Amino acid sequence: MGHSDGEHEIEGDDLSADDSSWSDGVWSEDDDEDSLSFEDSGSGSGSGSDADSDEAAAEESDSSEDEVAPRNTVGDVPLEWYKDEEHIGYDIDGRKIKKRDREGRIEAYLKNADDAKNWRKIYDEYNDEEVQITKEEAKIISRLLKGKTPHANVDPYPDYVDWFEYEDKGHPLSSAPEPKRRFVPSKWEQKKVVKLVRAIRNGWIKFDKPKEESNLYLLWGDENDTADNKRHGLSYIPAPKPNLPGHEESYNPSVEYVPTQEEIDSYQLMYEEDRPKFIPKRFESLRSVPAYEKALREGFDRCLDLYLCPRARKKRINIDPESLKPKLPSKKDLRPYPKTCYLEFKGHTSPVKSISVETTGQWLASGSCDGTIRVWEVETGRCLKVWNVGGDVRHISWNPSPDRPILAAIVGHDLLLINAEVGSEEVQMRAKELLEIGEMAQDDTDGKKPAVRWMKHEKLDGITLIHHKAVSTVDWHFKGDYFTTVVPSGDTRAVLLHQLTKKHSHHPFRKLPGLPVAATFHPSQKMFFVATKKFVQVYDLQKAQLVKKLESGLREISSISIHPGGDNVIVGSKDGKLCWFDTDLSTRPYKTLKVHSKDITNVTFHRKYPLFASSSEDCTAYVCHGMVYSDLNQNPLIVPLEILRGHSSSDGRGVLDCKFHPKQPWLFTAGADSVIRLYCD
Repeated sequence: MGHSDGEHEIEGDDLSADDSSWSDGVWSEDDDEDSLSFEDSGSGSGSGSDADSDEAAAEESDSSEDEVAPRNTVGDVPLEWYKDEEHIGYDIDGRKIKKRDREGRIEAYLKNADDAKNWRKIYDEYNDEEVQITKEEAKIISRLLKGKTPHANVDPYPDYVDWFEYEDKGHPLSSAPEPKRRFVPSKWEQKKVVKLVRAIRNGWIKFDKPKEESNLYLLWGDENDTADNKRHGLSYIPAPKPNLPGHEESYNPSVEYVPTQEEIDSYQLMYEEDRPKFIPKRFESLRSVPAYEKALREGFDRCLDLYLCPRARKKRINIDPESLKPKLPSKKDLRPYPKTCYLEFKGHTSPVKSISVETTGQWLASGSCDGTIRVWEVETGRCLKVWNVGGDVRHISWNPSPDRPILAAIVGHDLLLINAEVGSEEVQMRAKELLEIGEMAQDDTDGKKPAVRWMKHEKLDGITLIHHKAVSTVDWHFKGDYFTTVVPSGDTRAVLLHQLTKKHSHHPFRKLPGLPVAATFHPSQKMFFVATKKFVQVYDLQKAQLVKKLESGLREISSISIHPGGDNVIVGSKDGKLCWFDTDLSTRPYKTLKVHSKDITNVTFHRKYPLFASSSEDCTAYVCHGMVYSDLNQNPLIVPLEILRGHSSSDGRGVLDCKFHPKQPWLFTAGADSVIRLYCD
């Protein structure tokens, strides 16, 4: 078909696209009444009337009565056969249909310009006539060009309508009552069963014997074969698959994968197990790749691995790592605890090895390698007293009794007891009386040499306890009359007990399991703790017998401290670990904390607050929360709180000692940089 402005010519020439008024696919010719635009006919002001007309057209579209039969009756004969004839075909009466006279292009153009409705006319080549399309047909053509349905009232995507109902419907298709025969045993079925039983007993019916399953299986069978996987009742474990080849195994690898000749020569200098198993090479094509010389050997080794290599199934549990972490309380809820450096005590010229706080918390004593003992006022940092003892002060301890301001200091190899000269005059006079000694200690009754000699120190107006070997630590009993010293040796006089009022010393232990490191008294009971390099021995002083032996599992114990309640012990080691023992629970550590990177120099408990601290050679001090509950069914709560820094290293040493204030949540630390620091909340 064609348009009226481009009528069919005799010579078969076609009109160009410029001659067609609707060649662009958009019809926008306007009329006064019959204006038509090939936009969406379903929108606009006249959408209601258009929909009605489309609906009417859709209702009549299925009727064949309105269809006009073609006037030309030539059938399927090609029209090219009539191009040289004067007629185009025959009508229903058999008369020839004459061809019309053709119009020229100029006449068609003028006719199209004069008639505004001429664009609706199309040429029917089959019947050789012009046909004018209606307004409804133009709308249908417009919608088809836009890819829409021909009629506007047709919904291409209707909602699904479920024509069946399933709710409250029972399974049976019929609700008729059950017949009686379904509840009465069938006599015919009974007779049939009797016949079958009689035939089986007489051997008339023979059943096939079950076939024996063969024990054969594929040695190199597919691992997905579940029938073979369950053989012998064992769980099948698939063999590990060989690694897939990578870029190096390619016949034409990248340049960076191909080693140079120098690298290949260097492989010969390596051990055989360190050499690469495969050296990449480049080939121009896959056809030039030679056979792999180790293919047979590697295939044989793979078969041996599959056949002989034992395999075990590992069960992996998918657990969130965050769920394994203990739920600890917030640091804000555990205050107060020391975290800020408040004061520095400067005056020593060498590393401060030991410090001790007076019972009231007003005074602080320190001993240094510069040969001096100093007493400081805690609140102001003022140095009150300085004693030059003429040797390295290795350890110092203040008498816990407030009525006895006496300092016990280890100077060189011996122990020195001096009056701190603090407090009222009456208290100082009482301390002087305790430090008076009339005669030198006599030999024992059995004629043996005494373990310790008590001698008067004239220069400092104190007492010197001369031991047979160098003393390492000293610790007071909570009443202030007894104190103990440790001599790290293997004989029976390694741990000694001394009484200040009677000026008497004795060695209660005949034999120890190792070299003693430290010894301390129980805070409230007649118990005594001795720490060796591997164990902690707990003795009953009244019964003179061993009560418990705590196994630390550490390389070497360096310090020990007892909880004010007496049932918990912490020990520090030279490998940076801290062990917490609950003596009521077990003889093994309840918790082991890896807190420091170097040796732990001292550990200590606070007397009032649930705090404990440790100092180390790595120039840090750790403060932890350690709550002990009165309920025996509840374990102690240990929470790391703060890492205190500030001391500088000197000769590879850091923080040498740490002590808590007896009443406040304060911590004193003594460093190798000859500075004492006070940390407060």
